[in-house]
Amino acid sequence: MASTTLYGFSFFQFLFLIIVVSTFSSLISTSSAKGFSLEEATVHDLQLAFQRNQLTSRQLVEFYLKQIQTQNPVLKGVLEVNPDALAQADRADQERKAKAPGSLSGLHGIPILLKDNIATKDKMNTTAGSYALLGSVVPRDAGVVTKLRKAGAIILGKATLSEWSHYRANGAPSGWNARGGQGKNPYTMGDPCGSSSGSAISVATNLVAVSLGSETDGSILCPSEYNSVVGIKPTLGLTSRAGVVPISPRQDSVGPICRTVSDAAYVLETIAGMDTNDEATIKASKYVPKGGYTRFLKEDGLRGKRLGVVRYFYNFGGHTFLDETFKLHLKTLRKKGAVLVDNLEIDNMNEILSGTSESIALAFEFKLSLNAYLRGLVASPVRSLADVIAFNKNHPKLEKLVEYGQDLMLRAQSTNGIGKTLNQALSNMTRLSKNGFEKLMIRNKLDAVVIPFSNFSQILAIGGYPGVIVPAGYKESVPFGICFGGLKGSEPKLIEIAYSFEQTTKIRKPPPLPKV
Repeated sequence: MASTTLYGFSFFQFLFLIIVVSTFSSLISTSSAKGFSLEEATVHDLQLAFQRNQLTSRQLVEFYLKQIQTQNPVLKGVLEVNPDALAQADRADQERKAKAPGSLSGLHGIPILLKDNIATKDKMNTTAGSYALLGSVVPRDAGVVTKLRKAGAIILGKATLSEWSHYRANGAPSGWNARGGQGKNPYTMGDPCGSSSGSAISVATNLVAVSLGSETDGSILCPSEYNSVVGIKPTLGLTSRAGVVPISPRQDSVGPICRTVSDAAYVLETIAGMDTNDEATIKASKYVPKGGYTRFLKEDGLRGKRLGVVRYFYNFGGHTFLDETFKLHLKTLRKKGAVLVDNLEIDNMNEILSGTSESIALAFEFKLSLNAYLRGLVASPVRSLADVIAFNKNHPKLEKLVEYGQDLMLRAQSTNGIGKTLNQALSNMTRLSKNGFEKLMIRNKLDAVVIPFSNFSQILAIGGYPGVIVPAGYKESVPFGICFGGLKGSEPKLIEIAYSFEQTTKIRKPPPLPKV
């Protein structure tokens, strides 16, 4: 059973780890191995370094462990480190020597952090950031983790998150959870946004190269934007949600958060596809392209693409800098060969953004899906949403109940299963999606829409549509992004578009190092 100790280690394990890292410090500096820079290195860079014997997976894991040791006390992007990470790295190094060049996957030997709602059947916890699930035992790895392990990726640890994926209380700040404390945006030392906050914080600051997050509504797109990284929120069911602490099976999606579009494509390529433990993946598997997603990393990927400009989202409240920046971005898209279809409107936009159907449905779905998840655990201190609510009441200081409350959980607990209220809300969202976003896309023959910031997340969320967000600039050092959204299964087009924009603009810059 997992322990409650520092980053998942007992004191003696942690002491041993520090000794190991110190022993190997002669092999690598804080930022390089044999002259190869590890900071800001992409998956492709790392694989080339492996092939050229400039780097080993062990050295890479040691580098990230040292980064976590020095930076995480301030940033709080990592909740636990995997005690077996170095052993996994050694195995990857041995496999690389034994296998023919080019026979291993793109993520082989690459460390990855998982949001702490993604189950791992190992020495780590899976708690959604709550003490209520500390010590619980999952029946198996999450579906996406099974695919990562098969590909030879190294599970480095668990990233922090907004507790219960920000479905405990409206008053709890983004990035906070009882176990890990308050995660911090490295650019502002403030709001990291969204529930996948630790995943974004960690890749932004080189605590790891790639990570996984999950999104119900904005929880990949928003933290990616705020922390100036790339996030892909996939089509519903394109990636498995089996073994992920849920909010809504109708909206939940697991996706990559990385520093580059190419890295995100490598991760998506690895985790996409069918999982018999998640029925949604069976239907969505038709969207997975033969040959994977990395073949869509094309610098001329914008050529001939029809992009819709929904002006509703281009009101910058008098901020001339933002207005001029996005005018320049639209000009760049045109220069790269995209056809911009401007001044578009989604017919039912106000009804979508001001309606209550989503919040009603999420309350019903959270109770039903969380109860099912908790019942499926091998062992757990809590077996139902009611148990979680009671745990919080019994541990108010531990869970900061007085400060933040648990109104979302209480609302969900008050629901009474599938019935007229839930069905009406689901029907409304289906209608709004079909008559709104889908109608806009089909009528104008669009490949994608281009939207400032992550403000399009709700439209994508209620319909199960994919979105990709990339860095778009900095306003007084505060990052902001640009989002490309499309119909179900349009990830190949979105990757082409986002990659071409990223490679043309090369906007992202690393954050300043935190003061430790």
